[in-house]
Amino acid sequence: MRRSVVDLSVGVFILIGLVALGWMSVKLGKIDLFGTRGYTLTADFPSVGGLKAGSSVEIAGVEVGRVNAIVLDKDFQARVLMTIRPEVKLQDDSIASIKTKGLIGERYIRISPGGSDKVIAPNGRIREVEPPVDFEELLSKYIFGKV
Repeated sequence: MRRSVVDLSVGVFILIGLVALGWMSVKLGKIDLFGTRGYTLTADFPSVGGLKAGSSVEIAGVEVGRVNAIVLDKDFQARVLMTIRPEVKLQDDSIASIKTKGLIGERYIRISPGGSDKVIAPNGRIREVEPPVDFEELLSKYIFGKV
């Protein structure tokens, strides 16, 4: 009888540990198990320069969404599909920029809200974009005196 109580308590302890490990893996991996809540927007960039699916979308340093996918469109531009939280409404003249966190950090999309009264509808498109700064190109222009 005493041994079965010990076995049961060890089993419950291991089960709780496995559930906690699974929960931490989902949270740290930023995986959304129950689907994405929000609406989808697209933006066409000439180059995404290291941006990846799962990167954050921020306004004023606050995360408001995630990059779902990056595909090549028919005009050979990088089409970025992103999900924005439903409470965030973006103006029609918003600007999407690809920025870097830190000197060699990860890439993310920064959205600068516009001043228009029109709001981008779900499945809409951000028309104004700024591609990322290519440090290699900038450095080579500086070194070879083409600045």
